Amino acid sequence: MSEQPGDKQTDRSQDDPAAGDPQEKTNDEHAEAEDDRPQDPWAARRELYEHVPAAVGGSLVGGDQTGVSGGNVGGDVVLGTKVEHHYRIGAATHTSGDIPSSELDQLVTECAGYEELVHPLRDQLREKRVLVLCGAPFTGRHSAALMLLRSLDAVPVRAVDPNTPPTALKDEVNSDAHGYLVSDLVTGREKPLRDIDLWALRDVLREKNAYLVITVDLFATLRGVDPVPWVPPSPQAVLRSHLHALVDDPRRERELLALELSQEFLDRDDHQLREAAAFAKALAGHAEGTTTREELAGVGPRLVREQVREWFAGDETQLRDKAFLISLAAFDEAAYALTAELSDTLYAEFQRTEDAGREPRVGIFGTSITTRLRLARAMEYWKEEHTEWGPVRQRVARFQEPRASTEVLREVWTSHPSARPALLAWLRKLAQDGRPLVRTRAALTAAVLAQTDLPSAMALLIEGWAKSKLYRDCLVAANALATAHAVGAPNIPPILRSWCEEEAGPRLRWTAIRAYALVGPRMPDEALEALAKAARTGDDEQEAQHIAESAALLLSDESASVRSRVLRGLVELLRDGPAGRCLTLHAFVLACARADSRLLLRWHAEAASSGPTEDARRLSLLWQTALGDLRYTADALKALAGWVLEADGDPQAERELETLLPTLVASDEDRKRLDHMLGTLRDRRGDGPPAVAHRLMAVL
Repeated sequence: MSEQPGDKQTDRSQDDPAAGDPQEKTNDEHAEAEDDRPQDPWAARRELYEHVPAAVGGSLVGGDQTGVSGGNVGGDVVLGTKVEHHYRIGAATHTSGDIPSSELDQLVTECAGYEELVHPLRDQLREKRVLVLCGAPFTGRHSAALMLLRSLDAVPVRAVDPNTPPTALKDEVNSDAHGYLVSDLVTGREKPLRDIDLWALRDVLREKNAYLVITVDLFATLRGVDPVPWVPPSPQAVLRSHLHALVDDPRRERELLALELSQEFLDRDDHQLREAAAFAKALAGHAEGTTTREELAGVGPRLVREQVREWFAGDETQLRDKAFLISLAAFDEAAYALTAELSDTLYAEFQRTEDAGREPRVGIFGTSITTRLRLARAMEYWKEEHTEWGPVRQRVARFQEPRASTEVLREVWTSHPSARPALLAWLRKLAQDGRPLVRTRAALTAAVLAQTDLPSAMALLIEGWAKSKLYRDCLVAANALATAHAVGAPNIPPILRSWCEEEAGPRLRWTAIRAYALVGPRMPDEALEALAKAARTGDDEQEAQHIAESAALLLSDESASVRSRVLRGLVELLRDGPAGRCLTLHAFVLACARADSRLLLRWHAEAASSGPTEDARRLSLLWQTALGDLRYTADALKALAGWVLEADGDPQAERELETLLPTLVASDEDRKRLDHMLGTLRDRRGDGPPAVAHRLMAVL
């Protein structure tokens, strides 16, 4: 396997571009360009397949699936969300006002399961008069606060402006209300919520015989305050209670909950409570006939889009957290440490965009893995990852909703164009990284952008890689184009055809040739035709090697139907002049020698097991032709010898060779050639022919 320059070292381009000696950088770039050579195509394809997420891998391998979400995971009906279901109690206004009693009454109906959850908090609130309730967004803490106040008969409830400074809260509890609520109090380094603020509030509330509940999120700035953690009810309980409030027909409710889509929802426990409320509303609409089954199934994707828009629309999500969300979208199902490392690189690029005159500052500590993953609605788990040093066990992170990664990239690219310069600079750095996984994910991200906005992705990113002087960059472009075609990006085949033309230039042509090896399983006839045309129009020996490698990769595809179509095309090319004959035989012997697990040998045995078949006949024909052509005889015999050595101690391989070898003998010259190969073969210790070679000679 030929290594690409920099595969085992950190890329210098990730350093500060202003640092270092410019002349030294130029010399390094020239040296890298001189050492640059194409990566082994089998290793490159293996890296691509290993490092893409599972959802995309199915679309790449074999060509049997389409779309990023090919092979949808059951149960992803409702996830991700911004639902217009609220009580108008948490809006960031600049005034305070009483919450209508009708909304409190509705809350009691829809949140019937909250009483048991808030009961343990009631005694604390009665004693302290003020309670700080802390929880993650959309876990029902606002509703819990209202239920808690209502359980103490602290009504009416007055909603206090959450932007009120903590030091001024005591001035806001000045009405005749017996209950006060501050939803998502705004805090920060300059205005933390302190214990002294609560002491001042407690005295005022006792005088008025009133109670106050303050809800805060996980990022609130507190000083000396010990908040009460809010443990929410299950989404299933919320779904049932909301559905009962909307339908109020136990029999009909049971029928709705028995639907397949409802069962998929109930089987999961990672939904937000507002999602449960939204799904209950959709179910109620389905019961009334106003919501079709297709619309009910579409609730999930819609909520994912709304959740992603919410993350990036305002200032509620910090810039560093937005960078992490984008990095997680690019490195979904990858190691958390890698995702976090590269998210900080993107964060620095965003800072350069926001304030070009300042040097980026990235905090080293202070980010909680749990808090960050909760914000991203992601999960972590341990997984064995493939590396060039062997498998290693790593902590991996991924979105709970498989569709979230694609939606994040689309949203940032199309709805926030000011983020493009930083995102492009980041992706170019990823393409130069020494780690194969990182380069692969740069290509995958570019593919999603191409699916969303092909002209911009091509002009700003992929075409630049394809024209690079470095094969490493061209390979990233080839991977991006192949993946883009797999996930449904438009017009990729015409792009590859135009780049494969002789006048396109050597690097664009090489990129297209390598891309055909990857995209070919989805269009094998067109790919082989383009490669044959390139072979006829080119006269460079190195390029002919690359073309043959791509054709060999197609012939060793995992899909039997793809291999069969490519085999038929190669046999037809034997009669297509010298260029076609050379391409066919060169690709064939490469596939025999390089395909994993004796693929072509096993293929022949399986094809011949059911009697004479076209595939078996064509494989034998190519073997006979390659053995009889002096330009390929040595390579063909070497491939056969490798299989014989594998058959030493492998009865299955020996049986496969017993099926193949007799079909290769059409004359005494053929028999002598094979006898000589078997008789002069040396075993793995360098001694004489292994015993299996003598048994195979007897078969001949």
